[in-house]
Amino acid sequence: MDTPPPPRSQSTPRNIYAFGLTSFLNDTASEMAYWVLPAFLASLGAGPGQLGIIEGIAESVASFAKLFSGYLADKVSHRKPIVVGGYFMANAVKPLLALVSSWWQILGIRFSDRFAKGVRGTARDVMVAESVDKSNIGSAYGLIQAMDSAGAIAGPLLALAVIGRFGMRGVFASAAIPGALCVIVAWVGIREVHRASNPLVEAGANPELPRPQAAAELRSAWTGEGARLSTSKSDWLPKLPLGFYYVLAVVTLFSLGNSSDMFLVLRAGNIGIPASQAPLLGLVFNIMFTLLSWPAGKFSDRFSRSAIAAAGYFVFAIVYFVFALEPSQLAIWLSMAFYGLFYALTNPVLKALVVESVDTDVRGRALGIYSFLTSVTTLLSSVITGALWKVYGAAVPFYLSAGIATVSAVALLAHRSPARERSVETRQR
Repeated sequence: MDTPPPPRSQSTPRNIYAFGLTSFLNDTASEMAYWVLPAFLASLGAGPGQLGIIEGIAESVASFAKLFSGYLADKVSHRKPIVVGGYFMANAVKPLLALVSSWWQILGIRFSDRFAKGVRGTARDVMVAESVDKSNIGSAYGLIQAMDSAGAIAGPLLALAVIGRFGMRGVFASAAIPGALCVIVAWVGIREVHRASNPLVEAGANPELPRPQAAAELRSAWTGEGARLSTSKSDWLPKLPLGFYYVLAVVTLFSLGNSSDMFLVLRAGNIGIPASQAPLLGLVFNIMFTLLSWPAGKFSDRFSRSAIAAAGYFVFAIVYFVFALEPSQLAIWLSMAFYGLFYALTNPVLKALVVESVDTDVRGRALGIYSFLTSVTTLLSSVITGALWKVYGAAVPFYLSAGIATVSAVALLAHRSPARERSVETRQR
């Protein structure tokens, strides 16, 4: 007889709030350093070329780390050490920026920071999905995304408060405070959640045993022709439902037109918004992103996630179309606020859509593949946008991105997400 899933502990809501507070503190520390980094590089004699190398390598390693993290999250029963270790590594290296004297040292720190982010990210997302009922996954991701983007508001504001008195190195050193708090909250607040999908439970091991004894019990059960952990290609790329691959194809197509947001800032400068006001553009965007992420995630728990994400793609298309037209400065400010709605309707909702599209034992790999492909395609999109801008002018890449987003939105509307299918079945009854 199958072993029923263990009852959810009363600390399950606490887990989500702990993840949210951890994300807020971590992003506060990260954004304190991120917005100061270009000027700090310039003070060391480095320029845009070195910045491009640093960020390109850092984001690339993060993409591959997410893929690895997805595999690891499916193969271990204790994911908390991966998550806490990732937060610890990232926040241990950031304050070292206060001590560097050359750009290649910054490259090493950013490499470590992004690698840690990639490793912890997918494991964290799997733990979030395991901490709530299926009916609340969108709300959970939405809350965490809201806290994350709130940190993106607090970080630059704290950096502004510190930089005038202590300088750029003082900002990097100060980032150690929210970073240390992040690690403490993650270690104390996050609880491991064991489910029937735990490989130890499924194979007959006792989840109440200490980890080494449970692993030994599992090894003794895996004898003869029994199942074994595998490093084969099919194990890294498991058979996933057709619906997942459809969503993945649509998101990948959209990502080809979703270049770096720095191109929006650059375009705003062409239209007459000075560089000194660029952080305010980001502030307007992040305020809307923060306010709308949790409601959008909760909304997706009641209605079709595919339709909600498609609405986000339509918002993206409108924003990029407006930027292509080279309108008034007021239209640019309003569009940046509207742009926050796009992120709120897609980031937490698509993650929840991926999770509910696959079985529990392959969630990590599904999320890893999703994150990897979108990251790599977005990097490619930035290269394409830069080349088109240089050859054909600023408007052409924005029109192209708006067109790709519109096609992607229509394609996503054709997908019947599990949430929509459930609502249809309920109405038929």
